[in-house]
Amino acid sequence: MAYRHFEFIEKHAWTLGILTAIMVSLGGLAEITPLFMEANTVQPAEGVMPYSTLRLAGRDVYVREGCYLCHSQMIRALRFETQRYGHYSTASESVYDRPFQWGSKRTGPDLARVGGKYSDDWQLLHLLNPRQVEPQSNMPGYPWLAKATIDGKDMQARMRVLRMLGDPYTDADIAAAPKDVAGKTEMDALIAYLQGLGIDNEPKVKVANKAPATDGGAQ
Repeated sequence: MAYRHFEFIEKHAWTLGILTAIMVSLGGLAEITPLFMEANTVQPAEGVMPYSTLRLAGRDVYVREGCYLCHSQMIRALRFETQRYGHYSTASESVYDRPFQWGSKRTGPDLARVGGKYSDDWQLLHLLNPRQVEPQSNMPGYPWLAKATIDGKDMQARMRVLRMLGDPYTDADIAAAPKDVAGKTEMDALIAYLQGLGIDNEPKVKVANKAPATDGGAQ
């Protein structure tokens, strides 16, 4: 009897196709659902807070200008990675990143722990014209960021949306947004964002034999 059922399925393409689709769907749900549920239970790491208004604006500039296309923010749990960049990346330190900046594309170095590695002046020169500080760099300059200002009302709207998504911004945080970015340029915001990467959100675990990078910095 069972053989006849199998024979019927094999001889009727539509039946075989429908049953195959059902089995693939069930298999996909079995793999995806646990990952989706786990992603929604990730909690912020110790010291990780939502971005300040200025850094949030800088993060948006970073994404808008496509910096993620050449720079990842994901250090892998491999010795040669942690020795060069620092502690490997964890999901809990990227809770407030929307969209998250993990990835594998590295035309330039990973930036997950770049905060404080260079001075504000170095970052400014590098963003205006990378070849001023890195003669071999193929990174484009972003001089227009030094002239573009930040709209405080727009930042308030962004923060309200992020609060709806779960970021713990208070009414006071949102009310203070225009003042926090008053007179600031997009260049100021981007530098503030870069200078904070890996400062407050690096996992509180020491890495043995951590060595400084020797590649001369960003490209």
